[in-house]
Amino acid sequence: MSAEESFQVVPPDLPVPDFTEVFDEAPVPLLLLTPDLVIVRANRARLEATATTLEHNVGRGLFELFPINPADPAADGLVNLRASLERVRETGRPHTMAIQKYDIRMPGGGYEERYWSPRNVPILDGRGRVAFLLHRSDDITDYLRDRDAAREAAASGARWRERAEQVEADLFERARELEDLNRRLSEAVEREQRSGRWLAGLAETALALSGAEDVGDLLRRAAEHGQRAVEADGLVLARTVAGRLEVHGLDARGGAPAHHLDLTSSAPLALVASGAVPALDSRGAAGGSSAAGSPTGADAEAWTGAWADWSVLPLRAGERLLGALGVGWRQQQTFGAQEQRLVRALAAQVAQALDRVGRLEQERHRARATRSLAESLQRSLLTDPVQADDLEIAVRYLPAVADAQVGGDWYDAFLLPDGCTTVVVGDVVGHDREAAAVMAQVRNVLRGLAQAVVQPPSAMLGALDRAMENLAVGGMATAVLAKVEQDEASAARGERVLRWSNAGHPPPLLLHPDGTAELLTSSPELMLGILTDGVRSDHRAVLRRGDTVLLYTDGLVERRGASIDDGLRWLLGVAGRHAGLPPQELADAVLAELTGTYGEAVDDDVALLALHAG
Repeated sequence: MSAEESFQVVPPDLPVPDFTEVFDEAPVPLLLLTPDLVIVRANRARLEATATTLEHNVGRGLFELFPINPADPAADGLVNLRASLERVRETGRPHTMAIQKYDIRMPGGGYEERYWSPRNVPILDGRGRVAFLLHRSDDITDYLRDRDAAREAAASGARWRERAEQVEADLFERARELEDLNRRLSEAVEREQRSGRWLAGLAETALALSGAEDVGDLLRRAAEHGQRAVEADGLVLARTVAGRLEVHGLDARGGAPAHHLDLTSSAPLALVASGAVPALDSRGAAGGSSAAGSPTGADAEAWTGAWADWSVLPLRAGERLLGALGVGWRQQQTFGAQEQRLVRALAAQVAQALDRVGRLEQERHRARATRSLAESLQRSLLTDPVQADDLEIAVRYLPAVADAQVGGDWYDAFLLPDGCTTVVVGDVVGHDREAAAVMAQVRNVLRGLAQAVVQPPSAMLGALDRAMENLAVGGMATAVLAKVEQDEASAARGERVLRWSNAGHPPPLLLHPDGTAELLTSSPELMLGILTDGVRSDHRAVLRRGDTVLLYTDGLVERRGASIDDGLRWLLGVAGRHAGLPPQELADAVLAELTGTYGEAVDDDVALLALHAG
């Protein structure tokens, strides 16, 4: 009798059930598998437990459909399940497994942790061979979680009861001891609370002082935060400037006008700032003998006389003495070692900020001097352009506002020996004095080459590459070199030819009188200063009366947060709106919209040249 026929053995007076329907409606999860572990049928309970569909199951291998969770490769639940199924297949005997953990892949792609109670049963044919495997696997995840939660709650309750009983016994036994200890700790607690307030105040002060940009800003921040940090009634800061002490009495407004004090004075501020004594306070602690550090004379009363309690501490940056900090209180203080350490910490914070601000001011001074020198050099090279052949040329240079960001941008316009006008705009890589110096060399070498031999723009840029190599001109640069040509036939038509070559530079812009504008793009070619034997190309465009060509450096169209294409689209729109303006006014309008759009702080230098064909 076959496996199918065995399902039909029922008394003749009873209806024959549809075992497929019985299988599907069984309340426990069931899978019917071939001996090769291919899914033949999955009932509804199994589909719901695994969040799958019948179509998704039938015909697929069990372990293809339910792979091991890649995030938990050491899990052995599915390995054990395969071993059990193979065991039933080989022995023809049922096997009930221990509880297994294997995760189920959910429709969204992730895996969900599940626990199962599996049982595997063979279904034999008439000859006793295994025809199918019936796999039952009950999802007991919720049961286990509820059980574990209940156990944890019970264990936690027992631990808490035991702990409560112990604490109650301890409290009873030590009640008298705690009463006495509380009395003795009250003053210590008050001191700890004050130390805690001071510590929090010092953290706030450190953060505030770290943002100070100059000495005036530092004084205001020290007055606002430092005084409150140590609950003082007054602060005074004395810093050494040119061999004298510049003394600032700090208040909520940031300090009264500074007055000066000689470092040879006997005032506590001068004694500490000069290094004569390590520190001073109203209790005579001077880091040495009390007599050696005692302030005397009118200078001592100028500040310390106003306070019942005070301390003067040095402001040090490494081994350098920057000055001294005085802290005063109107009421006598009972300081412990902790409070004294915190007052010294305040002085250390102020010293660190004062040193940083001093170095920042020196760097700004050097940067301003550097920029002034480099910009003067740069502007000295950006001479007025030549005006010839009914061509009107306007040039502009806009430096970046960052102090040390001097660039190597340049423009130039000159006549060649054949009478043609040549214009160039270039940009040396870098933003410093070296870039400006390289720019000067490149500009001058190019001028010399153009005057020595009349060549097309591509040949002139190729000769410039070789000259930069032979003359050891360091650095690299981008440039557009353009030559305006006109023969008799072109002149009769009112036309000119613009012939240009581009060495890695933004493309020229051709603006027509009707407001249409186009970028004169070409295949990219290498920057100057990279290869001496590279091939460079010439390109041409027809210039008619009223046309204007704009050459510019990348500072005009590049901005943080925007792509170069965004900048070029912006330039096309701006140029189109101002097409009717003469070149001088056009150049001003473009730069005005640049600073109006991005603010005054342009990120890079801008060189701009407008050539108008009349």
